Amino acid sequence: MSLVTETARTGEAAAVAEAPLLDGRPVILGTLAICTFYVGVRIYEQVFGWYAGLDSFAPEFTTYWMTILYIEEPVELISFLALVGWMWKTRDRDIASVQPREEMRRIFNLLCWILVYGVAIYWGASYFTEQDGTWHMTVIRDTDFTPSHIIEFYMSYPMYIVVGVGGFMYARTRLPTFALKGWSVAYVLLFVGPFMIFPNVGLNEWGHTFWFMEELFVAPLHWMFVFFGWFSLAVFGVALQILGRVGELCKGYEDLLGVEPAE
Repeated sequence: MSLVTETARTGEAAAVAEAPLLDGRPVILGTLAICTFYVGVRIYEQVFGWYAGLDSFAPEFTTYWMTILYIEEPVELISFLALVGWMWKTRDRDIASVQPREEMRRIFNLLCWILVYGVAIYWGASYFTEQDGTWHMTVIRDTDFTPSHIIEFYMSYPMYIVVGVGGFMYARTRLPTFALKGWSVAYVLLFVGPFMIFPNVGLNEWGHTFWFMEELFVAPLHWMFVFFGWFSLAVFGVALQILGRVGELCKGYEDLLGVEPAE
């Protein structure tokens, strides 16, 4: 039994040693998938926004827009819970013993998570948010569930939250820097800030029930969107933590990197 166990461990170690430090395919595929999906969504908006999106009492509105809302919310919630559960179930239970090369490979994986997270945030908190402002300055809404809101608030925001929690859980369950040294304040801000934009939607919709400010996107009611969006700047703090750990892992290998060792 002991021989079998040792053989299995040797095989795992060999597989880890052969795995490339950076496999760019997942990040390329993830970025292409997100961009392709949202381009398709934008085309859908162009086709059915004016045709079925101006009157929320029309049956076409229910067919072409509310149906999307009824589908996307359960799918996003299930995806969120499934990803968190899978990350926790497959966590490294001996993370303190991870080898330097494997840790470096995981750092590159985390950087891929953060890159895809940034792409998802761009579409949600920038592109579709600006689009929503344009929509409100063009069309007077008669419901909170406008075509632009169904895409912006209830599709693009939850999608970047799912990607964000994936990267956060990856760091907490697979990297010693983020799992064994307490909570990274920078990473918590990077995840929680954009996440809080979604609950702030409730405040926004409540405020619009009492005040007419469709054209006033500088109104105080909208300030918290910008405030929480600025939390994404915490990515620089996360980058500093990652670079610091990379420097520690590279100590003793300066000859391979072509640099002079520090005195």
